[in-house]
Amino acid sequence: MANDHLPPFLQALLQPDRYEHPAPDIKLVQTHISSVILAGDYVYKFKKPVNFGFLDFSDLEKRQACCEQEVLLNRRLCPDIYLGLVAVTAEPDGGFALNGTGPVVEYGVRMRRMPEDRMMIQLIRAGQLHDNHIDALVTVLADFYRRAENGPEIARFGTADAVAVNVLENFDQTRSFIGQGALEQAQFEDIAGFSRSFLDNEQLFQQRIEGGFIRDCHGDLYSANICLAEQVYIYDCIEFNQRFRYCDVASDVAFLVMDLEFHGLDHLAGRFVDRFVQATDDPGLMGMLNFYKCYRAYVRGKIGLFTAADPAVDPPVRSASVEQAARYFQLAQRYAAF
Repeated sequence: MANDHLPPFLQALLQPDRYEHPAPDIKLVQTHISSVILAGDYVYKFKKPVNFGFLDFSDLEKRQACCEQEVLLNRRLCPDIYLGLVAVTAEPDGGFALNGTGPVVEYGVRMRRMPEDRMMIQLIRAGQLHDNHIDALVTVLADFYRRAENGPEIARFGTADAVAVNVLENFDQTRSFIGQGALEQAQFEDIAGFSRSFLDNEQLFQQRIEGGFIRDCHGDLYSANICLAEQVYIYDCIEFNQRFRYCDVASDVAFLVMDLEFHGLDHLAGRFVDRFVQATDDPGLMGMLNFYKCYRAYVRGKIGLFTAADPAVDPPVRSASVEQAARYFQLAQRYAAF
């Protein structure tokens, strides 16, 4: 892929001599909100200057603050992976450096690189995700949610009205994409109708609040953000908006359950739910699961649309993003029919 459309600092960081450590086979990975450079044993993640309303990285100060939050929050589950903030500086010779002496032009997050062949999505693709992996995930997550912060300020994000803000904005943000190859009008109406109907069950949401199940969660819990190596690494939590991270534990785990079902691993999804409910003594989670799976599937579809609309992504990624978005919307519609 040609790099002439990239910001100059990113073009510079694709050169191995910009690093103080060996950086063979540098690779750039683009998402709708980040540019991620894989360089040797390390990863450098930079936020794009975008503003989607629910996410605002539009100026350097905001990106710096979010990078700092990203390190702090992800150290809850990956203390050894998140090494800290990194600054990109403009040097007198006209080039760019990491933590140089010139003025800062960008901030990023520096991480240890995890083994790619042990990423959960790679294990899924290779048919190597097994019961023991699911059980290990349950152990780590049950402990994480037990320790996760809660209280009145967080609990208020669990009301039906607060959840509705997150759920319903997805429909506003995707309406203009209807009929363009991934999302059809009938799907949109089915999913939106189901979601609005479920949100009328205010007492159900209140019961979850009273049970103490609204926590400072991960917010983006699915296979792309999990590595199953010598230990379980769950990384890349939501740092940019509290209302996506302050949520019902059921919403968090529903993302992982949906993801397993998206990949056709219904038996592992069932095992995860059974073991998790047992480990956390939370049978009430079952009554929320389908609603939140629908929500999470729709969000993934939306992100696929956003990625495809990003001019920085190349045509194969754009095509794959649209195709995957369509599959997520189909899954969301399936949940809406339950």
